[in-house]
Amino acid sequence: MRMNIGEMLTNRTRRDPHLEALVDTASGERFTYAEINARVNKTASMLLGMGVEPGDRVALLLMNGTPFYEAYFACAKIGAVAVPLNWRLVPVELGYILGNSGAKTLLFDTEFAATVEALNAAGSTEIEDWLQVATDQPLCAFAKNYRALSSQGSTKEPETRGFDGDNLYIMYTSGTTGLPKGVVHTHSTTFWAMTTMMMPTCDIRLGDRFSVVLPLFHVGALAPLLLTVYGGGTAVLMRTFDPASMWKITAEEKITITLAVPAMLTFMLMIPDVDPAGYSQLRWIMSGAAPVPVSLMEKYQAIGIEIHQIYGLTECCGPGCLISPTDAMQRLGSTGKAFFHTDLRLIDADGNDVPPNTPDELLLSGGHMMKEYWRNPKATAETLRDGWLYTDNIAVMDEDGFITIQNRIKDMIISGGENVYPAEIENAVMRHPGIKECAVIGMQSERWGESPLIVAERADDIVDEASVLQHCDGKLARFKQPKGAVFVEAIPRNASGKALKFELRKQFPGLARE
Repeated sequence: MRMNIGEMLTNRTRRDPHLEALVDTASGERFTYAEINARVNKTASMLLGMGVEPGDRVALLLMNGTPFYEAYFACAKIGAVAVPLNWRLVPVELGYILGNSGAKTLLFDTEFAATVEALNAAGSTEIEDWLQVATDQPLCAFAKNYRALSSQGSTKEPETRGFDGDNLYIMYTSGTTGLPKGVVHTHSTTFWAMTTMMMPTCDIRLGDRFSVVLPLFHVGALAPLLLTVYGGGTAVLMRTFDPASMWKITAEEKITITLAVPAMLTFMLMIPDVDPAGYSQLRWIMSGAAPVPVSLMEKYQAIGIEIHQIYGLTECCGPGCLISPTDAMQRLGSTGKAFFHTDLRLIDADGNDVPPNTPDELLLSGGHMMKEYWRNPKATAETLRDGWLYTDNIAVMDEDGFITIQNRIKDMIISGGENVYPAEIENAVMRHPGIKECAVIGMQSERWGESPLIVAERADDIVDEASVLQHCDGKLARFKQPKGAVFVEAIPRNASGKALKFELRKQFPGLARE
């Protein structure tokens, strides 16, 4: 049997047409599987009518909501390739991604009209059809009304196109060289990710209600959205994260499972007088994207909520390792064992497996590993070797197979669950005429987990911290903005000229300013 992810929605509709499939908390819309599948088919009909062919890329600059659901599954059914865009990025960053992906169709929320107008004016993309999700708001002069066009589409099931190893979506991650890389997942890799996350590893049940609060341009949100279809559950979409609303929706929508990054969990605990009756049905919260502090797990355990720590990557479609709360309390800091249909190894520089309790690079293998980096064969060859995904993470495995992540080989910073690569910030800083050299490190942050700090050598003595930070403003997305800048006579480097960032972390160990 050939696998198409869009057909999963069709099959779930056939089996459970009256089961609630989707709740859009921002709009108040609710849909059964039969209702949302009909809307997906209308969107598919619209895209086909516009000439979208199998393999064509369709970019989605959409917040969590019904249009994203419609567009994603419509693309899957007709064999088009969805390109979810990080709406926190500035136009120049989005322009690169659109150009690199070769997308010719863009769906965008009205909130991003100014950004899209800048993209259109720049003329640096191949976008031909600009589809604006608008109700009473005015359209951009060059845009078409998505709602009006999709409403005219047919509810009939489209001819399914795109199977197995055909591309399903491209999700861009920040690049260590300063340019984002497009992680390509297929219908097959996505199916295997869902298979390994279901009952073999996670406690996911028919009828579960999953609140999706991370933005859907993250694999940590997209994977749960698909799991609700595969498992016969309900996806409850939150447009943006708000800690008070998180508790409120958990109670009102009777949420049973969810996923939130540690920073979100911290903010939620700051909300006073939360009624335990409102989350009595909540079985667990999965948390990842950054290590979950043991103290945070203990606080949630004290109020009767299990925290399941997960380790994963966009490149492995989400699942890598998972630990239960019981094991987490006994093995402090561990992210658990590999998912059911996932293999892992720790190897040294010569490619040899290392003995227990020896830190070295973590490798993953399974049917859910990415196909490639889009249009980047060099990076693909560096990351995928002999059936293994090289994660660039340093980890330790104990005698019982429990993994603890120790460090990131390429010094990635995780701020509020978002990946921030120092090279991106360094590239921006080096465009400042008063900076001679710089290195960016992560500082501990009580609010965000980590925040970027610039360590720089001056080319001009009048350069100060304020001017450097102001220089970065507008050149980087807000979550990438450095929180401070310090100046040194010389950045320590090794014999090949690489900055010794571990020395800089020792030199500047303090907490970041919030």
